[in-house]
Amino acid sequence: MKNITAIVISTLIISVFFGCTKKNTQILMKTDLGDIKIEVFENEAPITASNFLRYVDENRFTDACFYRVVRLDNQPNSEIKIEVIQGGLYEDFHTDALEPIKHETTKETGILHKNGVISMARNEPRTATSEFFICVGDQPKLDFDGDRNPDLQGFAAFGKVVEGMDVVRQIQQLKDKDQMLIDRLPINEIIRIK
Repeated sequence: MKNITAIVISTLIISVFFGCTKKNTQILMKTDLGDIKIEVFENEAPITASNFLRYVDENRFTDACFYRVVRLDNQPNSEIKIEVIQGGLYEDFHTDALEPIKHETTKETGILHKNGVISMARNEPRTATSEFFICVGDQPKLDFDGDRNPDLQGFAAFGKVVEGMDVVRQIQQLKDKDQMLIDRLPINEIIRIK
């Protein structure tokens, strides 16, 4: 009888513990080419994730679009090649942009730039605001100590595409001039779904 009681108590403790574990938020980006579902890693990258979710929750991405595509064939002068699509508010000083945030490196968060990972675009550390990119294939040169950025701090990854990589790849193949899309692709809506 004592063994059964111990098993029941252990099961209850485990179910309470796992029941209280916070699940990651999911957002949906809707475009004319299809939807992209992204899981946002709030526990691993709290500053970057909460910044992105603030843009979503406060409807600051109303004017958002995908505007830049980087493929192996359109970066002839870059020694260190990457593959991403980039989106956001596009303008440096858009009225919906928030203050820049602290840079969370991949060394701090453990979120590496693997296929489908979403990350913040930036110039210097502490300059990221509304612009983001999605990796097409693994991009280790974008991680901390990766040499795509001369400061070796990498970029702040904060989530991952869980559905819609086919849409990401379609966007990457759109016509561009010097990596900038000839026709920007509007993001019709970005909403929380979980």
